[in-house]
Amino acid sequence: MPFPNYPNKYAGEAVMKPEDTIEMRKRFGKFPNVKPPKGLIFCLKNDLPKTLRWRVPIQKAGKVMGDMFLVKKTNGSVGVLSNFGIGAPVVVSLAEEMISFGVKRFIILSWGGALQKNLTAGDIVAPDFAIRDDGVSRHYVQSDERAYANVDLKNKIEHELSKQNVKFYSGGAWTTDAPYRETKEEILAYQAENVQIVEMEIAGLFTLGQVRGVQTAAIAVVADSLANLTWQMPTDMKRINQSFEIAYKAAIQALMQE
Repeated sequence: MPFPNYPNKYAGEAVMKPEDTIEMRKRFGKFPNVKPPKGLIFCLKNDLPKTLRWRVPIQKAGKVMGDMFLVKKTNGSVGVLSNFGIGAPVVVSLAEEMISFGVKRFIILSWGGALQKNLTAGDIVAPDFAIRDDGVSRHYVQSDERAYANVDLKNKIEHELSKQNVKFYSGGAWTTDAPYRETKEEILAYQAENVQIVEMEIAGLFTLGQVRGVQTAAIAVVADSLANLTWQMPTDMKRINQSFEIAYKAAIQALMQE
């Protein structure tokens, strides 16, 4: 959607810059005193890094609006950020800071609501694209409906999932800021466009990746479902938790590759 009152919005220079925010955080001791990892996982399942720390050892690196860890077996080349909240605004803001810090590759590990009837709780989706129905991405580029994953990074994810003999789905994600405004008409339309899931962050990160020239990709684990035009919550978390562990390990391995 264009901004008719500000036709030069996308060419304008922003006043607030992420490097300034980093300096402020450092001044108040709120930024990790480590080298920037080459790759970073935005983990929307807040307890995952600590829950899996015996199988995937981590080192606490500090705070950046959440908990930042370094994965030990990667010698600091892969970081994990969790417990920072939800939604595209927070993910994009943190990604801006991490890009300024020196991070070049990002994978968001997220929950999703199924839009396709064949998906069930615990299924894994590696989206090719995301529908930009969020309020953040349009501040970076104009009216394209879709933002895309980096092909090379997405291929690495798919390779790692395939090595584990894990079934996964490709297609789209629908990113929206308004979970209570996911209408039946939209669900039906996106089902026809091979959109697999609905969530709240992916399009923002994909758009930022395209604008800033960094690699971005996503893995989403299906939790609830809207595919039958009613909300169906998961009956238990066992398979969902198992899939998050699989996706987490695949994301780390993908980011370790050059």
